[in-house]
Amino acid sequence: MLKGKHNPLRFAVVFVVLFVCFYYFNNIYLGLTSPGNHYSPFLHDHLNYIQWLRTLLLSCTKQILIWMGYTTVINNEFLLVAGRNMIDVAYSCLGFGIMSFLAAFAIAYPKPLAQKILFFIAGVLIFQFLNIIRFVVLALYWKPGNNKIIDHHTIFNVLIYLIILISLYFWTKHDIIATKKHEKS
Repeated sequence: MLKGKHNPLRFAVVFVVLFVCFYYFNNIYLGLTSPGNHYSPFLHDHLNYIQWLRTLLLSCTKQILIWMGYTTVINNEFLLVAGRNMIDVAYSCLGFGIMSFLAAFAIAYPKPLAQKILFFIAGVLIFQFLNIIRFVVLALYWKPGNNKIIDHHTIFNVLIYLIILISLYFWTKHDIIATKKHEKS
């Protein structure tokens, strides 16, 4: 069994602990920036990274739709395309769970820091680009209530997790090959 930072048990424990910390930190922070029990006006007004991401995604989606010739209006949570649809970009649409997964995996996996940072940034950028494309498609073609069996969240999640699994396979494959070569010599 590998020792030190290449220990699979160490990786699993670090990954799970980091994922749980990142995931629940974001959920707690959402609670702190949403009016209610533990609301913090200061965090809401000055350090609300959740709303910043939502605004960025809505603005990018709006710009793409404008380039496509559609009249579009956004506010803090909604995007309306004239003559088409209105979508609500809720917290669950922002992908903090997926970003928590990517961050935890990148940190826990034994690779050089630069490769971890590159993997995380590339993963987040690709994921959010696909998320924006999803918003464009939903704003133009999605009809709420048409499909009671499977919704767009499920389809998107399956697609994203397949992409993540393929990415993780190739990102970790090089290390597995290098380890096997090292063990043979």
